[in-house]
Amino acid sequence: MTRRTSHRALATGAGLAAGLLIPVLAAGTATAAAPAVTCTSAKAGLAAKLKKDITAALSGRKGTVAVGLRDRTTKTTCTLRAGTAYDSASVVKVTVLATLLWDAKKHGRYLTDRENSLAKAMITKSDNAATSTLWRQLGMTKIRGFLTAAKMTQTKPGANGYWGLTQITAADEQKLLALLTAKNTVLSDNSRAYTLKLMGQVVASQRWGTPYGAPAGTAVHVKNGWLQRSTHGWRVHSVGAFKGGGHDYTLTVLTHGNGTMNYGITTIQAVAKAVHRDLAAS
Repeated sequence: MTRRTSHRALATGAGLAAGLLIPVLAAGTATAAAPAVTCTSAKAGLAAKLKKDITAALSGRKGTVAVGLRDRTTKTTCTLRAGTAYDSASVVKVTVLATLLWDAKKHGRYLTDRENSLAKAMITKSDNAATSTLWRQLGMTKIRGFLTAAKMTQTKPGANGYWGLTQITAADEQKLLALLTAKNTVLSDNSRAYTLKLMGQVVASQRWGTPYGAPAGTAVHVKNGWLQRSTHGWRVHSVGAFKGGGHDYTLTVLTHGNGTMNYGITTIQAVAKAVHRDLAAS
């Protein structure tokens, strides 16, 4: 399926129009001042450079954009609308897999062949049916249990099987990526490596977004999501983990209010290009 059509039904995994059953959220006030990009870094000059370049990348772009960046090497972080909630679309699939692995670890078991097959389809091809199967298998208790363990307190699972309408924030997605990229007590080393392996095997047609502009030789792990609804237009998101060139960083860019899917992709990739360039030069 084309990238435009493959996620039409992702809110339910069953092809129902999500907007028919989900309350419309009130739009924010148009008069509110736009928040500014905030960056900090242990590397002299890097925070100011990133703030300037991310801001420039978003200049004139329509829609609402949230950004989260963390580079362990230079102790650099950047945030924009870190706590703003977005419909997750398919980026929630990384959370689904993490929940599955967290629960398996708790019970001292490995994933079954069936679970491995579903997980691979869910992450590498963004398969919606596989996601719905695992979402139902896990259930709300386990999903909420993982979110609590991961301290992803701003993430609210979609109700009634609408996993694509899970509410996510850039701050929480960055927490999840942090768990995947460093040793911790929530996910085992094997679980982290397995998830990153699948995120490194995403099909070519879905490798847009945060990997854009990554330097040659960088290890790239990505998961994207896209969904169109009557409110806020297209949601287009990309989360990625990157290692190479002396850097170890994660990047989240969430967007909605896009007129088309490609418009959202272009916005994300402008931010990603600036981030990769600035870090590579630092």
